Amino acid sequence: MENAPAWLTNSLIYLGAAVIAVPLSKALGLGTIIGYLTAGIVIGPWGFGLVTNVDDILHFAEFGVVLMLFLVGLELEPRRLWSLRRPIFGWGSAQVLGCAALLFVAGLAAGASWRVSLVGALGLALSSTAIALQVMDERNLLRASSGQAGFSILLFQDVAAIPILALLPLLAVVPDEALTRADASRWFEAVRIVAVIAGIIVGGRLLLRPLLRWIARSKTPEIFTAASLLLVVSIAALMQLVGLSMALGAFLAGVLLAESEYRRELETDIEPFKGLLLGLFFIAVGMSIDFGVLLKSPGLMALVVLAFLALKGAVIYGLARAMGLPFQDRPVFTLLLAQGGEFAFVVFQAAAGASVLSASTASLLVGAVAVSMLLTPLLLVALDKLVLPRFANCNAPTMEEISVPQDAPVIIAGFGRYGQIVGRMLDAQGIAATVLDHDAEMIEAARSFGYKVFYGDASRLDLLRTAGAGNARVLVLAVDDVEQSLAIVDLVRGHFPHLHIVARARDVTHWNELRDRGVTQVERELFESSLRSARTVLEELGMAPYEARRHAMRFRRHNIELFEQMYPHRKDRAKVIAVAKQGRRQLEEQMAQERADRAARRRSGEDQPHDWGR
Repeated sequence: MENAPAWLTNSLIYLGAAVIAVPLSKALGLGTIIGYLTAGIVIGPWGFGLVTNVDDILHFAEFGVVLMLFLVGLELEPRRLWSLRRPIFGWGSAQVLGCAALLFVAGLAAGASWRVSLVGALGLALSSTAIALQVMDERNLLRASSGQAGFSILLFQDVAAIPILALLPLLAVVPDEALTRADASRWFEAVRIVAVIAGIIVGGRLLLRPLLRWIARSKTPEIFTAASLLLVVSIAALMQLVGLSMALGAFLAGVLLAESEYRRELETDIEPFKGLLLGLFFIAVGMSIDFGVLLKSPGLMALVVLAFLALKGAVIYGLARAMGLPFQDRPVFTLLLAQGGEFAFVVFQAAAGASVLSASTASLLVGAVAVSMLLTPLLLVALDKLVLPRFANCNAPTMEEISVPQDAPVIIAGFGRYGQIVGRMLDAQGIAATVLDHDAEMIEAARSFGYKVFYGDASRLDLLRTAGAGNARVLVLAVDDVEQSLAIVDLVRGHFPHLHIVARARDVTHWNELRDRGVTQVERELFESSLRSARTVLEELGMAPYEARRHAMRFRRHNIELFEQMYPHRKDRAKVIAVAKQGRRQLEEQMAQERADRAARRRSGEDQPHDWGR
């Protein structure tokens, strides 16, 4: 590789490290982010030293954060963003100011000067937008109340980074005449910033959509992809030119295009680049960790990291309570916002350049932020395994288990979306049923609608006896969990053999497991609704309703017969596939013959044609 270009060698290193580290990290249950960070540490200056230009890579990889904010903006229409103005400026300012105030006091208590304490507090108050949004996206939290609150605070932090950076020259010790000369230039900068933001808003409204429409008419997908990237790069460069956040500018552009007809196409084109560049960003963060500072003062580094995580965590958890976030969401919300962020790197480096912080202090704070970003994914794993299971039932309504013996002829185990339909139909016919479920929140909701549901786990023998399994005639098995479903069948077969079981199967494997246990009345939960949808499609294409129904019923009979044919061979995958293919061919041949016969009848005038499928 000695004669290979530097970009080719680096690309090989980055991709190789990511391809090895990320799948390994996922297999260990640590998530993708810790994989990228570990890859960066291994190939960085303090690992094998394969890459040394860490700052250049970090600046380039920040474009992944820019693309991510652009895509987030595409999901927020201007009206929806306007509705978030109070959380953004209310809770966002409360988080930044609350954390900064507490950290500032801690800095003064530790003996630092007020300037160092203030800059350190403001930088450490910021959180990692990249890690937080990535984790929220992976956990489907962005549309939840905790995700919306977290996003609002992160967006405010992006805005707050601008005045924080503008404040740094004022904190530097400079002569009075220099400050006087700087005042005029600051007014000019302010006017230029307002002009750029106004230009992006007006241009986005008047120019971007017609421009994208014109490019789309070329019907050249790769040019539209290039135009999408050019759009984001141009706005990011313009924002950086006037000293604003590139990510904030990209987010603003995304919001302006959220109502565009090309929104989905823009998302599709940019998503792959965002993922790769975000991965590169996390690798660069791993490489940027200065283990020299860590090894020089490990105790001080640990103290700084733990102190600022604890202080920020206390403020953010208090905010989560004040915002009324669900009890179970608060630990993840707190941890994601307690870590340091990528903007802190910029703040501390700029502070060192302005002589507000010494080089050693800036290195210590940058290292503390990087370590906190490295620890966050690991702490999330610990949170998932040790803390969240205990939070799962917190604040849930307390329920007493079923204790009064019941004598209804039907027992329904599980009152979710499947069991509710069965229960309502029986109720409409005046047939009594004893309903069991172990989800306290679901029971509370069902009772509010007037349903009588008992709290209890149907996989427990004593509760089944109390529910009247000894005298009941039918057990409707409608629980969600497959393992619990099979455990209930085993229990009933052993102690209540007279009880007829009507079961719900999640999939083919579950269906086979139930049949192995002698359950013959098994319904696949989506089969009938899928058939009904297929009938509707045929009718929409012009087929007569009676004919669509006949085809659906024939398909239903064929599918059930095919399952019965495959069941004896369920442990022989090759045989199952062969039987399935043969059955499909038979059905297709039968349907083709029917169509041919029908066409012949139409030609002879015995049948009327249907204009379906055209």
